[in-house]
Amino acid sequence: MKNRFVKKIVMGKYKGQVLKIPSKDTTRSSKNIVLESFFNTIQFEIIDANFVEVFSGSGSIGLEALSRGAKQIYFMEKDREALKVLKENISNTDPVSCQVFGGDSFSNIDSVVKELKRKREDAYFYIDPPFSIREGMEDIYDKTISLVASLPKECVKLIIIEHMSGLELEQKIGSYEMQKSKKFGNTTLTYYK
Repeated sequence: MKNRFVKKIVMGKYKGQVLKIPSKDTTRSSKNIVLESFFNTIQFEIIDANFVEVFSGSGSIGLEALSRGAKQIYFMEKDREALKVLKENISNTDPVSCQVFGGDSFSNIDSVVKELKRKREDAYFYIDPPFSIREGMEDIYDKTISLVASLPKECVKLIIIEHMSGLELEQKIGSYEMQKSKKFGNTTLTYYK
Protein backbone atom coordinates (compact mmCIF):
# COMPACT_ATOMS: atom_id res chain seq x y z
CA MET A 1 0.00 0.00 0.00
CA LYS A 2 1.36 3.39 -0.95
CA ASN A 3 1.72 5.76 1.97
CA ARG A 4 -0.12 8.95 1.08
CA PHE A 5 0.03 10.61 4.50
CA VAL A 6 2.84 13.13 4.67
CA LYS A 7 3.89 16.08 6.78
CA LYS A 8 6.75 18.56 6.45
CA ILE A 9 9.34 19.79 8.91
CA VAL A 10 8.36 23.41 9.57
CA MET A 11 11.58 25.16 10.65
CA GLY A 12 15.33 24.86 10.95
CA LYS A 13 18.02 22.80 9.29
CA TYR A 14 15.62 20.29 7.67
CA LYS A 15 12.82 22.76 6.88
CA GLY A 16 10.61 21.42 4.09
CA GLN A 17 11.80 17.82 4.53
CA VAL A 18 8.84 15.55 3.85
CA LEU A 19 8.03 13.05 6.58
CA LYS A 20 5.88 10.02 5.96
CA ILE A 21 3.04 9.43 8.42
CA PRO A 22 1.94 5.87 9.27
CA SER A 23 -1.67 4.89 8.67
CA LYS A 24 -4.23 6.73 10.76
CA ASP A 25 -5.32 3.39 12.30
CA THR A 26 -2.13 2.97 14.25
CA THR A 27 -1.05 6.52 15.05
CA ARG A 28 -2.43 10.00 15.42
CA SER A 29 -0.31 12.82 14.05
CA SER A 30 0.00 15.96 16.19
CA LYS A 31 -1.76 18.97 14.71
CA ASN A 32 0.44 21.69 13.22
CA ILE A 33 -1.06 24.32 15.53
CA VAL A 34 -0.08 22.21 18.57
CA LEU A 35 3.43 21.73 17.19
CA GLU A 36 3.81 25.43 16.46
CA SER A 37 2.70 26.47 19.95
CA PHE A 38 5.02 23.93 21.57
CA PHE A 39 8.09 24.98 19.60
CA ASN A 40 7.33 28.67 20.13
CA THR A 41 7.37 27.94 23.86
CA ILE A 42 10.77 26.19 23.91
CA GLN A 43 12.37 27.50 20.70
CA PHE A 44 15.74 28.67 22.09
CA GLU A 45 15.95 26.22 24.98
CA ILE A 46 15.86 23.25 22.60
CA ILE A 47 19.23 24.13 21.03
CA ASP A 48 21.86 21.55 22.08
CA ALA A 49 19.32 19.78 24.31
CA ASN A 50 18.29 16.13 24.49
CA PHE A 51 14.76 15.34 23.42
CA VAL A 52 12.72 12.21 24.15
CA GLU A 53 9.60 11.49 22.09
CA VAL A 54 7.91 8.78 24.13
CA PHE A 55 5.20 7.62 21.67
CA SER A 56 6.95 8.60 18.46
CA GLY A 57 4.77 7.44 15.60
CA SER A 58 6.40 9.05 12.54
CA GLY A 59 8.85 10.98 14.74
CA SER A 60 7.57 14.34 13.48
CA ILE A 61 8.01 16.08 16.84
CA GLY A 62 11.46 14.70 17.59
CA LEU A 63 12.65 15.41 14.04
CA GLU A 64 11.26 18.95 14.26
CA ALA A 65 13.28 19.34 17.51
CA LEU A 66 16.36 17.99 15.71
CA SER A 67 15.84 20.40 12.84
CA ARG A 68 15.64 23.27 15.34
CA GLY A 69 18.97 22.41 16.94
CA ALA A 70 18.41 19.67 19.54
CA LYS A 71 21.55 17.52 19.76
CA GLN A 72 20.20 14.04 20.54
CA ILE A 73 16.75 12.60 20.00
CA TYR A 74 15.46 9.43 21.63
CA PHE A 75 12.48 7.89 19.84
CA MET A 76 10.22 5.24 21.37
CA GLU A 77 7.64 3.38 19.29
CA LYS A 78 5.85 0.06 19.65
CA ASP A 79 3.82 -0.25 16.43
CA ARG A 80 5.67 -2.19 13.70
CA GLU A 81 4.43 -0.13 10.74
CA ALA A 82 5.08 3.17 12.55
CA LEU A 83 8.58 1.99 13.47
CA LYS A 84 9.38 1.33 9.82
CA VAL A 85 8.14 4.79 8.80
CA LEU A 86 10.00 6.38 11.73
CA LYS A 87 13.32 4.82 10.68
CA GLU A 88 12.76 5.93 7.09
CA ASN A 89 12.05 9.52 8.22
CA ILE A 90 15.19 9.52 10.40
CA SER A 91 17.31 8.30 7.47
CA ASN A 92 16.40 11.51 5.60
CA THR A 93 17.73 13.74 8.39
CA ASP A 94 20.60 12.94 10.77
CA PRO A 95 20.57 9.28 11.91
CA VAL A 96 23.70 9.81 14.05
CA SER A 97 21.79 12.16 16.36
CA CYS A 98 18.83 9.79 16.69
CA GLN A 99 18.37 6.68 18.80
CA VAL A 100 15.33 4.45 18.32
CA PHE A 101 13.87 2.19 21.00
CA GLY A 102 11.41 -0.23 19.39
CA GLY A 103 8.86 -1.89 21.64
CA ASP A 104 6.79 -0.84 24.61
CA SER A 105 7.54 2.73 25.77
CA PHE A 106 6.63 1.84 29.35
CA SER A 107 9.46 -0.72 29.40
CA ASN A 108 11.91 1.22 27.22
CA ILE A 109 11.77 4.38 29.33
CA ASP A 110 14.26 2.72 31.73
CA SER A 111 16.85 2.34 28.96
CA VAL A 112 16.47 6.00 27.97
CA VAL A 113 16.79 7.15 31.60
CA LYS A 114 19.85 4.93 32.06
CA GLU A 115 21.45 6.49 28.98
CA LEU A 116 20.76 10.04 30.25
CA LYS A 117 22.13 9.18 33.71
CA ARG A 118 25.25 7.68 32.17
CA LYS A 119 25.85 10.92 30.28
CA ARG A 120 24.81 12.98 33.33
CA GLU A 121 22.36 14.88 31.13
CA ASP A 122 18.71 15.89 31.18
CA ALA A 123 16.10 15.98 28.43
CA TYR A 124 12.75 17.30 27.30
CA PHE A 125 10.19 14.49 27.49
CA TYR A 126 7.38 14.83 24.95
CA ILE A 127 4.67 12.34 25.82
CA ASP A 128 1.81 11.89 23.38
CA PRO A 129 0.08 8.59 24.22
CA PRO A 130 -2.66 7.14 22.02
CA PHE A 131 -6.05 8.53 23.07
CA SER A 132 -7.70 6.30 25.70
CA ILE A 133 -10.79 5.91 23.51
CA ARG A 134 -8.84 3.49 21.29
CA GLU A 135 -9.46 -0.19 21.92
CA GLY A 136 -7.01 -1.69 24.40
CA MET A 137 -5.88 1.77 25.53
CA GLU A 138 -8.34 2.31 28.39
CA ASP A 139 -5.58 2.49 31.02
CA ILE A 140 -3.03 4.37 28.86
CA TYR A 141 -3.31 7.62 30.82
CA ASP A 142 -2.91 5.89 34.21
CA LYS A 143 0.23 4.20 32.90
CA THR A 144 1.45 7.51 31.45
CA ILE A 145 0.98 9.30 34.79
CA SER A 146 2.99 6.54 36.52
CA LEU A 147 5.71 6.87 33.88
CA VAL A 148 5.93 10.64 34.50
CA ALA A 149 6.03 10.16 38.27
CA SER A 150 8.86 7.64 37.89
CA LEU A 151 11.18 9.96 35.92
CA PRO A 152 14.22 10.94 38.01
CA LYS A 153 14.48 14.72 38.50
CA GLU A 154 18.12 14.89 37.38
CA CYS A 155 17.11 13.60 33.94
CA VAL A 156 14.24 16.01 33.34
CA LYS A 157 14.39 19.49 31.87
CA LEU A 158 10.66 19.65 31.10
CA ILE A 159 7.80 17.19 30.59
CA ILE A 160 5.16 17.92 27.98
CA ILE A 161 2.03 15.78 27.79
CA GLU A 162 -0.20 15.96 24.72
CA HIS A 163 -3.60 14.60 25.70
CA MET A 164 -7.35 14.63 25.09
CA SER A 165 -8.82 17.92 26.25
CA GLY A 166 -11.45 16.08 28.30
CA LEU A 167 -8.75 14.66 30.57
CA GLU A 168 -8.05 16.69 33.71
CA LEU A 169 -4.46 16.14 34.78
CA GLU A 170 -3.37 16.61 38.40
CA GLN A 171 -1.58 19.80 39.45
CA LYS A 172 1.26 17.60 40.72
CA ILE A 173 2.52 14.29 39.32
CA GLY A 174 5.21 12.76 41.51
CA SER A 175 7.66 15.58 42.14
CA TYR A 176 6.59 17.53 39.05
CA GLU A 177 4.38 20.63 39.17
CA MET A 178 2.08 21.69 36.35
CA GLN A 179 3.47 24.87 34.77
CA LYS A 180 0.73 25.55 32.24
CA SER A 181 -1.89 23.94 30.08
CA LYS A 182 -2.99 25.05 26.62
CA LYS A 183 -6.05 23.76 24.79
CA PHE A 184 -6.36 23.32 21.00
CA GLY A 185 -9.85 21.92 20.38
CA ASN A 186 -9.77 18.20 21.27
CA THR A 187 -6.06 18.31 22.12
CA THR A 188 -4.33 19.90 25.12
CA LEU A 189 -0.64 20.42 25.88
CA THR A 190 0.24 20.35 29.57
CA TYR A 191 3.73 21.25 30.81
CA TYR A 192 5.34 19.89 34.00
CA LYS A 193 8.60 20.83 35.66
